[in-house]
Amino acid sequence: MRLRFSKMHGIGNDFVVADATRSSLPDAEQIRRLADRRIGVGCDQVLMAVRPTDPGCDLGVVIFNTDGSRAGQCGNGMRCMAVFARERGLVASNEITFEMPGGRVLASVGDGGSVSVRMGVPRLEPEEIPIASPHRAASYRLDLDGDEIRFAAVSMGNPHAVVRVPDVERAPVARLGRALQAHPFFPEGVNVGFAQPLSRNRLRLRVFERGVGETRACGSGACAAVVAGRLGGGLDASARVELPGGTLGIRWQGEGEAVWMTGPTAWVFDAEIEL
Repeated sequence: MRLRFSKMHGIGNDFVVADATRSSLPDAEQIRRLADRRIGVGCDQVLMAVRPTDPGCDLGVVIFNTDGSRAGQCGNGMRCMAVFARERGLVASNEITFEMPGGRVLASVGDGGSVSVRMGVPRLEPEEIPIASPHRAASYRLDLDGDEIRFAAVSMGNPHAVVRVPDVERAPVARLGRALQAHPFFPEGVNVGFAQPLSRNRLRLRVFERGVGETRACGSGACAAVVAGRLGGGLDASARVELPGGTLGIRWQGEGEAVWMTGPTAWVFDAEIEL
């Protein structure tokens, strides 16, 4: 299988983006090779544009993690896909409706590679996230090797646990990220965010992503962190989320409302590979 693709990134969260509207999708083994940073191209996730089944959508998107599994959502990736789709003529407008596993995602392509994405309404009920809890709570707790871990749980089309920390640089991201991902409390795994609030409209964040590991940025994780911060008190409706790769603007008015994310995208290169 020969694949033409673009390498793109959103504040350091890097992607292989390709058009599969007239071709088949790569299999899991091909995805793993493509995403490998030593023997392939290397990326955090692979995004494939496909034909939508929903007549109200302009384009469908399939997202693969580096281990070949599928992801339900990727905020930074969708910003890159919006620019890719516009530049490749897959859509005619700067306002794009994408079909995603978790529902429709709206994107607006601005000047200079900036894109705003309507990420959808956060899901907070345990069965929708999903988590193994009989009741919804503002925060949950688990015992991990004698340490009590408290976190908020949110779905942004994919499950997130948000752990509040006093210093994100010293947070045990890899250790706790792996432990929480493997815990039966999260039947479908989880993306684990470590959030350090700095003010009412600013926080720092690191994210250990399901099926990937720690990434330089995570758009849906930034959205989940703001939702958790708003529900727990202390954050305004609009906040700047500072990740290792850069900063995203997140806006959420409250329960029942959609989360909006705005940030830059960058084109790295175009190429072909034999898988």
